Amino acid sequence: MEEKKIKAACFGEVLWDIFPTGARRAGGAPFNVAYHLFKMGIDVHMISSVGDDELGDELLNKIKSWNISTAGIQVSKLHPTSTVVATMDENNDAHYEIVQNVAWDFIEVIPADQQLLTTTDALVFGSLVTRNEKSKNTLFELIEASAYNVFDINLRPPHYDVRVIKDLLHKTQLAKFNKAELRMMLDFLGKTYSTEKDSVKYLQDTFELHEIIVSKGSKGALYAHDDDFYLYPTVPVEVKDTVGSGDSFLAGFLSKRLENGVTAAQIMTQAVSLGAFITSQEGACPEYTLADFAAFRDGHHLSALPV
Repeated sequence: MEEKKIKAACFGEVLWDIFPTGARRAGGAPFNVAYHLFKMGIDVHMISSVGDDELGDELLNKIKSWNISTAGIQVSKLHPTSTVVATMDENNDAHYEIVQNVAWDFIEVIPADQQLLTTTDALVFGSLVTRNEKSKNTLFELIEASAYNVFDINLRPPHYDVRVIKDLLHKTQLAKFNKAELRMMLDFLGKTYSTEKDSVKYLQDTFELHEIIVSKGSKGALYAHDDDFYLYPTVPVEVKDTVGSGDSFLAGFLSKRLENGVTAAQIMTQAVSLGAFITSQEGACPEYTLADFAAFRDGHHLSALPV
């Protein structure tokens, strides 16, 4: 009997990152997650919106060229395709100006998306898409149709509201923070940081969250599932750039987490390996095959660290 294919939906921004050289790259955190889930063999449905303009046409064609479905990407006649302007500082670090009132700020509730989510294994979303009332309300409606909600916190000042973050966490089954976001969340709640483990337990108790991931860059990642904690190191690589590394990590994590009968070790190995693999290449969505990644992952032996 053929195994049922895992299905995931990603909600939020699809956009063009525009670099100082004038080069454009398709991006947006939820789309980056969708791209890597697709590469891992997951059936992906991206819910977003682009403008009825040249940049929108180019973006849809780019996504189609990767054989990723654009069925859930709406085309707005009122709002333009999103662009994010990247500038480089003296340390060669990128800074982004996220243009407002773009198509994905106004994603509509589509009944077909709601229906699809009733049979989808996970819905992935971040906080940036909630900066506009329209897309925020659409997200809250879609969450009600999904049984497994994955919140990649992804705080982008000033594009978030703490009250909305709290409301979303109460409706979330799996939340992902980086170290800075974990501390920020504790500050929002008036809780003093003591240890990472205590902080995670506090958030689990506060929001009735069964699962939390803390990504820690070169220091690996922590996964908490109820009272069980797993800490895994990253895979040492020569870093090309870190754009989208957290998104690829989450995609790697979910691609195993949504399988039946897998262990925490398999989940975390997949997650940190994919994050490292993408960091060793240029851009958030480099071209690669599942076989390329599997060879990289299987070439490294990872063991859990003490928590």
